[in-house]
Amino acid sequence: MPELPDICAYLTALEARIRGQRLERVRIASPFLLRTADPPMADVEGNNVKELRRIGKRIALGLQNDLWLVIHLMIAGRLHWRPRGGKLSGRVNLAAFDFPNGSLLLTEAASKKRTSLHVIRGEEGLRAIDPGGLEVFESDLDSFRAALSAENRTLKRVLTDPRMISGIGNAYSDEILHAAQLSPITHTQKLTADEWARLYHATRDVLTLWVDRFQAGAKDKFPEKVTAFREGMAVHGRYGQPCPRCGEKVLRIRYADNETNYCATCQTGGKVLADRALSRLLGPDWPRTLEELEALKRR
Repeated sequence: MPELPDICAYLTALEARIRGQRLERVRIASPFLLRTADPPMADVEGNNVKELRRIGKRIALGLQNDLWLVIHLMIAGRLHWRPRGGKLSGRVNLAAFDFPNGSLLLTEAASKKRTSLHVIRGEEGLRAIDPGGLEVFESDLDSFRAALSAENRTLKRVLTDPRMISGIGNAYSDEILHAAQLSPITHTQKLTADEWARLYHATRDVLTLWVDRFQAGAKDKFPEKVTAFREGMAVHGRYGQPCPRCGEKVLRIRYADNETNYCATCQTGGKVLADRALSRLLGPDWPRTLEELEALKRR
């Protein structure tokens, strides 16, 4: 799922291409995409783009007449910049937004179509779809701690909850927790003052690093290869590869369609966290330490 750094890159690329441009036509190929009926889509056509905004993991295009097009890319939705009026064919193509200088194409390479498009009127309408999570770059340490400790939840879960903090998902939560040297299963109400400070600064530093990197590239070229797995990441998507800090192999916890990547040496004091499926299968034979894990592999 595109997260805060990816959304910022899209906004940078779109700012240069569509801000001030007239939205001539919206072509929708998928009947599942549009989730609102009022205001009608016809009302947005013919209006200029006045503003672009990020709302959590959503992209909002502000038009004249106080109208907004809000796109939620979910897991597999992506944006592409194409020559004006290109054909809207193929199963992955959901919609095209035609401007005088080109067309913004919305695609989704997945069998389950989860990407959504809303037409919304006014700031009140935008607030209604905002999950309300804390904007980390607008917070200080005290407000960050207050927001994330409102419920006693694991760090992995709280960092990926859009009601708690805005724009972070599976990929960057892994990177943040590795940078902070904190376990993904530690509960918020067990953190010390020093650990809260490490988490706060790691969150800001990791997001700043990747936002700056992506925005620099998006100024010259539209971001076509948006993925959760990036070269240069410390742990996310690097299962079995060496941790860049200590050299131990990166481990993982798998659950449903997601997995959490972490370094046991740097984050859990050497403890191997239980994988839901494998720990049930192995029961008491589940390895508790890196040494036990290596011994199990040698059997």
